[in-house]
Amino acid sequence: MQRQRWIATVPPGTARRPRMRRRLPYMGPPAYGATPTWGFPALAWRWPKAVPSAVTEQPVTVERVRAVAGHAAAMMWALAALAVFAAAGEVWRYVLLVRSRTGALSSSVVSASDAVVTIAAVLAVAFGVVAVVVTLWWLRLARHAAADLADQRLARPDWQVILYLLIPGVNLAMAGVVLAELEHQVLRRPAHERPRPTKPVVIWWSVWAAAGLLFGLTVVWRFRDSAQAHADGVILSGLTDLAAAAVAILTALMVRRLAAFLAPIDPATVRHLRVLRIEGVQEALVRVEKPATSRR
Repeated sequence: MQRQRWIATVPPGTARRPRMRRRLPYMGPPAYGATPTWGFPALAWRWPKAVPSAVTEQPVTVERVRAVAGHAAAMMWALAALAVFAAAGEVWRYVLLVRSRTGALSSSVVSASDAVVTIAAVLAVAFGVVAVVVTLWWLRLARHAAADLADQRLARPDWQVILYLLIPGVNLAMAGVVLAELEHQVLRRPAHERPRPTKPVVIWWSVWAAAGLLFGLTVVWRFRDSAQAHADGVILSGLTDLAAAAVAILTALMVRRLAAFLAPIDPATVRHLRVLRIEGVQEALVRVEKPATSRR
């Protein structure tokens, strides 16, 4: 049986012509009875991918790295000041120990010295914990931002870095390794090359290791009971405080340095404005008299 195909066509003369729409005159901008709910979000201008969404995690941007770097550096400078204050208290205590060998000391002076040492130690520990937390936060952000900008993968996962930096003894060696890996990606060096720390990183690493060893020696020395051991412990505590201040200062400078490499600010795009003169001030300050027919 042969298949047949039926085709329906419109009879001639019955096709509808397109209607001509009448163009209305312009009546002005649209008016709304209430504030429209649509539009842009009430946010200041931000770089692309800087506004978090409900689905994706907030991305790491160089602006965030720069902002957190400022907080970390400020906390480190505060920690350095408190460490120097604690070292001064230890020096005062040592002077009192030397003077006690030839005569009695005033109880108020000894109490004041103990109070200075205790307050300085408590404040230094409190600020130290906050400074370490903020610096570790900056380190995580900087590692991810540097890897993204260098189009490379992270040298090691975040949990491993945190573990290496928090284990006593291990952190003396691995802190420099983590910092060298971060510097390697910040400077956009090839991924197949071995990270080689620069001179600032080597200096920071050396001071960090020396401060850690000095802190361990001070803790061990405190277990001795002799009077000379107590005096030596005061000296070691003062040196440990100075070493902590040095580490805090170098850490603040290192954070600033790496943040500047990671998120540089072009001086050509930053214009420093200076007021030369102000025109029209007298005219603006002249009081306009109200007309007599105006209501008060």
